[in-house]
Amino acid sequence: MIGVLIFPDFQLLDAAGPIAAFEIAARFANNAPAIRTIASKAGPVRSSSGVEMLARGLKPAAGITTLIIAGGSGVHAPATCPITLAFVKRLADRGVRVASVCSGAYVLAEAGLLDGRRATTHWQRTPHFVKAYPKIKLEPDQIFTRDGNIWTSAGITAGIDLALAMVAEDYGDDVAQQTARQLVLYHRRSGGQSQFSSLLELKAPNGRFGPLLAWARENLDAQLTVEDLADKAGMSARHFTRAFIAETGTTPSKAVERLRIEVARQRVQSSGEAIERVAEITGFRDPERMRRAFIRAFGQPPQSLRRAARAG
Repeated sequence: MIGVLIFPDFQLLDAAGPIAAFEIAARFANNAPAIRTIASKAGPVRSSSGVEMLARGLKPAAGITTLIIAGGSGVHAPATCPITLAFVKRLADRGVRVASVCSGAYVLAEAGLLDGRRATTHWQRTPHFVKAYPKIKLEPDQIFTRDGNIWTSAGITAGIDLALAMVAEDYGDDVAQQTARQLVLYHRRSGGQSQFSSLLELKAPNGRFGPLLAWARENLDAQLTVEDLADKAGMSARHFTRAFIAETGTTPSKAVERLRIEVARQRVQSSGEAIERVAEITGFRDPERMRRAFIRAFGQPPQSLRRAARAG
């Protein structure tokens, strides 16, 4: 049985996303387990949207083989509830696969299940999470992580990616891919992918320089100097640089490097292309230059990210 732990003011999609993934996977797999929502108190549980889910209590836990903990604005309550924490820890100690979506990681952290382990959570929670739990090896740029029988995922929709990874582990990649297609997902994202797009990191990604950056992303193999970008924008280099920094919060060269890193990372993790070829296609030219950029951005070289993606 798959148990989804909810609480007052949980984020609806944190629970509904994984539930939908497992429900659809059950259509393609034999002997799929039942799915139950559970809470510290049985009955209707109101999400932060006002929509309610009907939950069972914590006691009938004998049949749970996977526990997924939702996140949401009300996560403080389960993260400070001794009964809930003891329940989660008891299942984990039994070897049950235990996972969190978004801020549900706080429940795992308070239960002591993340100490010394790799974990992630929603990027907005990162500063507080790092300060509150220094023993946890937080990886803030991951969609989801797995360390033993403990899984964590980033914000909201990443819970679907985590659930699909579990489906793949339980029933194979074919079922996971069928499930992803049924969910109308473009593809199943690996846990090592970034939580957010480089364009979305900019202060005004859809401002007047949005089309220019979109063009740059499609032409990363070009030089893309400040002069090139300024010419494309129909501005002098000096005026362009000032205007670009004022609107996006970063320099043109740093924005281009972010785009190159993002595309290079996707190719490194999802293909078997030679690192040298990826460096050439994405405009780094020199693999060593790309390696240094990866270490600055992710703390590890391209080869390590590729190995991690394949292992996940």
